[in-house]
Amino acid sequence: MRGSRSSVRQRLTGLLLGLVMLLAGCDGGAVFDLDPPDDAAGQPVPEEEVVDEGGGEAEVDEGVQDPADAPGTDTGGAAPPAAEDTDEGGQEPAASGAAADDILAGTDGFFVPPTQAAEWVAANAGDPRATVIGERIADVPSSVWFTGSDGVGGAVDAAVTAAAAANTVPVLVAYNVPGRDCGQYSAGGADGSDAYRAWVDEFAGAIGDRPAIVILEPDALAGMDCLSDDLQQDRAGLLRHAVEQLAAQAPNAWTYLDAGHAAWQPAGEMAGRLDAAGVAAARGFALNVSNYHTTADNEAYGADINAALGSARPFVVDTSRNGNGSNGEWCNPEGRAIGVEPNVHAIGDGLEMELWVKLPGESDGDCGIGPGTSAGQFVPDIAFELAGG
Repeated sequence: MRGSRSSVRQRLTGLLLGLVMLLAGCDGGAVFDLDPPDDAAGQPVPEEEVVDEGGGEAEVDEGVQDPADAPGTDTGGAAPPAAEDTDEGGQEPAASGAAADDILAGTDGFFVPPTQAAEWVAANAGDPRATVIGERIADVPSSVWFTGSDGVGGAVDAAVTAAAAANTVPVLVAYNVPGRDCGQYSAGGADGSDAYRAWVDEFAGAIGDRPAIVILEPDALAGMDCLSDDLQQDRAGLLRHAVEQLAAQAPNAWTYLDAGHAAWQPAGEMAGRLDAAGVAAARGFALNVSNYHTTADNEAYGADINAALGSARPFVVDTSRNGNGSNGEWCNPEGRAIGVEPNVHAIGDGLEMELWVKLPGESDGDCGIGPGTSAGQFVPDIAFELAGG
């Protein structure tokens, strides 16, 4: 499996990214957020907890998880109609990364960004847990999350530039859709449709013609049952715009629309939502972001989605915490484990790559094996358990 372990040069370049961010005018907070909110856990939102359907900005508590694991049945949100938009020439935009046979060709693999895990290991070299956490988590390629705020272009450019300096390909997560998380723990996102279009246009433009892997809006499609029919259609339109902008401005990026996980929406329902959001112009779709379900379950689910789409879209699976599968708990469950390291599975055919999208060791909140912790906080005990220590 290619792309599974970083080189020394990758690691050093990743550690220097903080300096690059400063030069780009980024502070490592909301602009270039290395601590992804955990609301991308793929759980349905109970109707009584739904607020802020209008997409207004709210304070983000990074680490949302929803109350129960979904059984994968329809919760009543009909898929919005399929997209009819085309570009100015009346043609559907080219699919993201369509010209590339292998995005990792000629590189040293996936990018290892600076993370809280790496910072903790550097600051606690004498801790008996440090070696295990360093080798099994901090040194493993993972993703960079962008959760909103001004200056996203500079932050994206900093990450992509650092990855290029290490001859690697970054995994970037765009997570700023209006009405994000349906008003729950990671509520917020862009302040309306126009603001989101401007934000994602800047995000895409900052990648330019450089290679990157983009995971587009975790939970936005699978978790939109809380929205009215009109707002669901608006969201699909925003995602379609994002896909088209990434295809146009970042032609060498591979974009994957998030599609929840194997125990959330039925495959047919998810296929309809992906179609409405313009998956035909994306590389494919992403599964299991921030969740624990096995790769085998998600691979079967992805195949079912493709059957419903009547296509063979490539898809990626987040394996960062699915080594032992799901036990039905979502918030710092005990007995979980890191999964296989990022690798290329089979280019262009079904399961294309396994990635670490969620950052292992960052708490889901004050729950489970992380009592007294806040969502998004790096917890060495959690990391150590996930790493098999």
